Amino acid sequence: MDTYILNIETATKNCSVSIAKNGLLLVYKDINTGNYSHAESLHPLIEALLKETNLDFKDLNAVAVGKGPGSFTGLRIGVSAAKGLCFALQIPLLAIDSLTILAKALTIKEGYVIPLLDARRMEVYTAVYDANQNKISAIEAKILEENSFTEFLDKAPVYFLGDGVEKFKAICTHQNAVFKDGYFPSAKEMASLSYLKHKKNDIEDVAYFEPFYLKDFLVTQSKKSN
Repeated sequence: MDTYILNIETATKNCSVSIAKNGLLLVYKDINTGNYSHAESLHPLIEALLKETNLDFKDLNAVAVGKGPGSFTGLRIGVSAAKGLCFALQIPLLAIDSLTILAKALTIKEGYVIPLLDARRMEVYTAVYDANQNKISAIEAKILEENSFTEFLDKAPVYFLGDGVEKFKAICTHQNAVFKDGYFPSAKEMASLSYLKHKKNDIEDVAYFEPFYLKDFLVTQSKKSN
């Protein structure tokens, strides 16, 4: 029996939707207007892709969402839409971290991939992936400095991508640093990731699932403890 999964990624200014069949991408669409217009764009995007694939909502077997970290506004819109569809259709909710989605956009033979998602000032959300797309460091909110990531840069080429790249590009002069512009987390890269989660029955509790805000959550906690 075929498995159709709707993938939604809204952690950045990129509003992205895809539909995959058995882990293979059927259609996708990204809209990036330079601001967070996801509330207006997301549902028309979903309906347009269903129409394009001659599918109905009832044909979907699961909905996958990029869970962050990223923009509070963007994540809230994407997760709310995903949860609403899963609740209404009585289908599973799958969640994939947005840095893993972004890292999957690059295929390399050696070295490391380090996605950088813009936070505030000189801060980014980041993690480190090896050439086989395995996450080898925990997701963190990191303040960028000139010598950031030298433990990886000193060993092999490191490919940086995401909307936080410009910040690091301005201060990093290491010869092994490769900066890839124009990349955002996209539902295009979610097709195989969400299918694997579905096959493993690695699903979320629709009622209680919340986005992975990371920094915003930590800030809230620290205020309460004061």
